[in-house]
Amino acid sequence: MIDRRHGTGVWFEPADGPELATEQDAVDLIGATYGQGADVLVVPVERFPARFFDMHEKLIGLFFSKIVQYGYRLVLLGDVGGHLAASTAFRDVVRESNRGKDVWFVADLAELDTRLAARR
Repeated sequence: MIDRRHGTGVWFEPADGPELATEQDAVDLIGATYGQGADVLVVPVERFPARFFDMHEKLIGLFFSKIVQYGYRLVLLGDVGGHLAASTAFRDVVRESNRGKDVWFVADLAELDTRLAARR
């Protein structure tokens, strides 16, 4: 579903659905949203399996790269606190991602709105 938030087309992926983890999953997500007017893809963290957040698996980087390569921004919506506590490398990914413009980790819609408003 597309929503306009702070002048940006935002696609909200539902929390229910198949897990997302691979480059092909990213391509499928892009295909589902292509031509719909979305600039930002918001995916609940529940859609990602635990192995996605394991930096040794390298899934997260491949998924992020594919989304960004196609010109979208990606937002992972929800609580990743358990993953942050378990991995210094993942904490670094979150910190660096949130400093940039292409991939954000946000806890809730209020945080997303704050970030989108600041980008205008």
